[in-house]
Amino acid sequence: MSTSAPVEREIILPHLRLRALVWGRDGLPPLMALHGWLDNAGSFAELAPRLADRWQVIALELPGHGHSDHLPAGVPYHFIDYVRTVLAASAAMGLPRHHLLGHSLGAGVAALLAAAAPERIDRLLLIESLGPVADDGHHTLRRFRDAMASHATGRSLRAFPSVELAISARTMASGLPAEQARPIVERGLRQHEDGWRWRSDARLNRPSVLRAAESQVLSLLHGIEAPTALLLAHPDTPYLPSPMMQARAACVRDITVKHMDGGHHLHLEHPDAVAAWARAHLGTED
Repeated sequence: MSTSAPVEREIILPHLRLRALVWGRDGLPPLMALHGWLDNAGSFAELAPRLADRWQVIALELPGHGHSDHLPAGVPYHFIDYVRTVLAASAAMGLPRHHLLGHSLGAGVAALLAAAAPERIDRLLLIESLGPVADDGHHTLRRFRDAMASHATGRSLRAFPSVELAISARTMASGLPAEQARPIVERGLRQHEDGWRWRSDARLNRPSVLRAAESQVLSLLHGIEAPTALLLAHPDTPYLPSPMMQARAACVRDITVKHMDGGHHLHLEHPDAVAAWARAHLGTED
């Protein structure tokens, strides 16, 4: 495992500035990693060093997350725009082709990116998602009305007197143990006069106005051409039920599916096992 500290990288796009943490030296095959909702590049603090001997792991922070810019006032966050932004970021970094790893929200983005631009992705690794959260139609109208009426400003209104109390709050909210939450929380805080506040954009907590239909997601997944590995937690995460994930996986022509005992953040809970899974898919087994 590499013991070197990650390097901060800034990616300038025409409309915003993104940040990334990079493990591994220049010249190694690039592996872009995308974090989950309200997480940041710290999500890969345990996994990335275990891969950085053979790949340069670029943990990109999505808009509104980590140290990346927030979207301008009045511009909402839409899932599909993350796909467009990551494509632009990879182009700005001079990566015409690369491996792609995603967790949760990041895995949903990664799957659709691989479908949108199959010529850009060599191998695809997905942890705890395959495509975005979809809509079966039963609650569409209620969700639409609630979202349109929402003025939620989210958790950034709260200030914590210490980093440790912020870690405790994240643990209570997510169930993620404190030591696993620490790298995400420490990177996700900014110090103010009244204490520590979340860096992430509070608007990320607003409900989605519209979601894609499950039939649309299935159609998009047929566009994935890269060899794909999907890693799912056991027992199932509630919003990733086994029948749905099986149906989605059946749409991908070259996919292997593995289940691992643990919670939603498998790469923080079992970094050695997840690193071995990633190495096997990327072609370099320990």
